[in-house]
Amino acid sequence: MKAPFKFKRFEVAQDRCAMKIGTDAVLLGAWAPLDHSPESILDIGAGTGVIALQMAQRSSAQTIDAVEIDTDAFEQCTDNFEQSPWADRLYCYHAAIQEYASEIDEQYDLIVSNPPFFSDEFKSGDAQRDTARFNDALPFDHLAICAAHLLANNGVFALILPLKEEAQFLKLAATAGLFLKRRCGVYGNTQNQETEKRVLLALTKIEQKIEHQKLTIETARHEYTPEYIAIVQDFYLKM
Repeated sequence: MKAPFKFKRFEVAQDRCAMKIGTDAVLLGAWAPLDHSPESILDIGAGTGVIALQMAQRSSAQTIDAVEIDTDAFEQCTDNFEQSPWADRLYCYHAAIQEYASEIDEQYDLIVSNPPFFSDEFKSGDAQRDTARFNDALPFDHLAICAAHLLANNGVFALILPLKEEAQFLKLAATAGLFLKRRCGVYGNTQNQETEKRVLLALTKIEQKIEHQKLTIETARHEYTPEYIAIVQDFYLKM
């Protein structure tokens, strides 16, 4: 068994998960808006559970649920929750979000998701890894509809996507009744400010003026910008 990934206040085992901890998940977990003081949070497609664990560290929400379809990832997520300082606030369900949304009546103040977004032309043939990376099991329209159904009227849905998927997702989200509230364009480094590597999106059920942000990760290889350090320093050991 490989050693767990150590953060400042918790550890995450990931040897049974197809998708390992990466910048996307940690960045979303650090960025997701908490200014509306959510009392209940849901992580869709939890994987290792790292984003839900970040939510537990950052917030006082007493209900932090996660949903994960893959059996190995679900079991590892559950273990990571139980080993954390916030075990009494965290719970993972083994289900597809479509099934979960159809059976649960309650709604959440904050929903977070680092969804699978690749198309089938890149598939590896590894069923577990492909489920984690490709949107066959969780098409964007299903994600938008389920998030809208599970989101409280004053809630926020936060996710991270590649730039090329943004327009399509926002169109589907609007059809489901979710509208962009906050957008953060993420750039890989200061040398390339023309192309956003990722976009962080926060959506609500209420149309309003959009707040635009920008974040650059590096100035050079492994040399991080002050704004990136500021957003993730509560988590990474070496920041």
